Amino acid sequence: MYMGVILLIIHRMTATFGKLQGRTLELNEGLNILQAPNETGKSTWCAFLLSMLYGINSRERERAGFIPDKIRYAPWNGTSMSGRMDCRIGAEEVTLIRSTRRQTAPMGDFQAFYAQTNQPFPDLTGQACGETLLGVTREVYERSAFIRQSGLPITQDTGLERRIAALISSGEEDTSYSEAADALKKQLNRRRHNRTGQLPALEAELAETRRQLEEAAALEDQLASARTQADALARQEALLEEDLRQLERWENSRRIHALDQARDAARQARQTADALLQQLQADRIPENDAIGRLRGAIVNLEVTRRSVEKARSERDEASKALLRAEDALHASPFAGQTAEEARKSAGSGIPRIRPFVWWLPVLAAAAGAMLPLLFSGGGCPPYAALLIGLCCAVPALAFSLWRLHADRKKRNAYLSALGAATPEALGQLLDTYLKLLETRDAAQAEADRRSAAADTLYNTLSSNEQAILLEIRRFAPAAFDISTADQLLRGCAVRRKALAEAEAAAQKASLQSELLARQAPAAADGEDPVCQPPARDRKTVEAELARVRSASETARSAQDRLRGQLHVLGDPVVLESSVRHLQEQISRLEGEYDALRLAMDALERANTALQNRFSPALGRRTAEIFGALTGQRYSSVVLDRTFRLSAEPAGEGIYRDAGLLSAGTADQLYLAARLAICDLVLPPEQSAPIVLDDALANFDDERCRAALLWLKEAARHRQILLFTCHGREAALAGNRPDVSIQRLTETP
Repeated sequence: MYMGVILLIIHRMTATFGKLQGRTLELNEGLNILQAPNETGKSTWCAFLLSMLYGINSRERERAGFIPDKIRYAPWNGTSMSGRMDCRIGAEEVTLIRSTRRQTAPMGDFQAFYAQTNQPFPDLTGQACGETLLGVTREVYERSAFIRQSGLPITQDTGLERRIAALISSGEEDTSYSEAADALKKQLNRRRHNRTGQLPALEAELAETRRQLEEAAALEDQLASARTQADALARQEALLEEDLRQLERWENSRRIHALDQARDAARQARQTADALLQQLQADRIPENDAIGRLRGAIVNLEVTRRSVEKARSERDEASKALLRAEDALHASPFAGQTAEEARKSAGSGIPRIRPFVWWLPVLAAAAGAMLPLLFSGGGCPPYAALLIGLCCAVPALAFSLWRLHADRKKRNAYLSALGAATPEALGQLLDTYLKLLETRDAAQAEADRRSAAADTLYNTLSSNEQAILLEIRRFAPAAFDISTADQLLRGCAVRRKALAEAEAAAQKASLQSELLARQAPAAADGEDPVCQPPARDRKTVEAELARVRSASETARSAQDRLRGQLHVLGDPVVLESSVRHLQEQISRLEGEYDALRLAMDALERANTALQNRFSPALGRRTAEIFGALTGQRYSSVVLDRTFRLSAEPAGEGIYRDAGLLSAGTADQLYLAARLAICDLVLPPEQSAPIVLDDALANFDDERCRAALLWLKEAARHRQILLFTCHGREAALAGNRPDVSIQRLTETP
């Protein structure tokens, strides 16, 4: 059974929030260990729970290094952000729903109703939901019971200060040292902050007013001098303007004379261009396009002629190659034969050498030896039979050797006639002859192809040349060859170019005449032209006039400036009155500044006393929890007004700053301080749930087991949600009935 009053117990959360697309998370009372790998939405579930209680600040804007929740947790599937929380508030089962009606206010539509009857739950709004159910503002909750791994250290906040002040003083949460100190400091800075503030401004204004009194007399003298100088410059300016008008009349007369000359030149240029055009038309000279086309065709003829010469050269080379191949064939012993005839001559035509008949002498010897034995009846001596056998074998042997020699002599004579010593050499001669035949045939084909190409190009050259000459003789009958035609075309191009230049000159003269006509002024009635040039040129007069006008303008500006300065300075009597008034204001503000400084000192002493009352209690409670987490390795913890923590190892008597501890021990110290703040700051009658997001990641196994034991004991009074990416928390907690263990996955 759970002890104490548990006001808020969360049973179920359903979220369309960030990567959570309609996912549901079931929760139980007491300690919930929620194990999930990285990137499965643990931190998103934590942010969703906070948004369901306190909503989403739609006024936050994205900036460097910061992404607001309305952008960070926008649903990945593009739908609107929404969520549902089923919970128990006191003894009632209630459902909280947040949805998005306007995209500018995500999760801004809030509903709370009884789960059994769907009737609205009274006195619960979206803006005040979290503070009503948990008893603290969002800032206080985030700095106490909402614990992230990356946010374990405690940061200072005015809401947390007001909550602490309420616990140890009057119970009202509308006072904060930081707010009061900031307000007093703003008032002090408003009056004096280094060289800024009301007092330095009044002092500077007083010094300026006194300076104005001293400056007013000098300005009157300067104004009189400026008036005298301006009058002299005005007279000089009038004389120079008269000289400029004389120059203008002289220049106008020169423009009119130049206009007359330009008109005559334009008329003469036009007459020249018209005469050239008439002559070209009479001579039937073609246009530039036709001339360019014909000259281009002549250039192409040259290209074709070079191609013909190249083709003829290639044809001659091919003919020479054919002659060389035929000469090589005639030098072969197989000359005049086809490939088949040559193969036959080198193969079956060679005389055959009959083999040596060894058995013929043997047979003759045997027969000769048998004859005496047959005729003598067996009385012939053996040596006589042997002698007769040898006599018979010698002729047979001589006949076989003669026949072999005759065959060899016949073959050698045949091979010598073909220029070969052996049949193998004759085979090589045959291979050479066959290759020469192939070379001769290829050379013949190449010679025929080159000859045909040369003839085709020559025919093309002749036809194009005749076509060009026929077209040119329409306007140049003397063009009977390409060289003469090209010279005639060049002459036509020169005449066309002369016409173009004459037209351009006429156009330029006409434009010049029109420009001068626009610039030349109309002669004024009764005004005589100026024949003599002025003594000074326009540049000198204009430079002098510009200098005088600039000096005159400077003089007038000086007068205006001096008058304005005198007007700004005002009446000396008024300035004296301003001095006295400023002195009175400075005296009053200095008194206020001294009073604010005294109030600031008193507030500092009061806050120090307040911290001295709260810090020991928070330090003791933090030391108790820290000792439980570290196996009593540390005996004492202290913290200052900015929540900077230091811990004393047992038996050493020296406090170590949290920054000097190991990463895991520092996390344990910060977690102990957070849990102590939960005990001391959060309303005990409302028992707000504690949320931990990978807060035990840097703990070793022993201290993780100690932290789980402490959290399990604390879960008897409030619901605790422990999100972790490791499996050891579930293993260390074991299969206890008072600990709920879930393993979250990506699958909905």
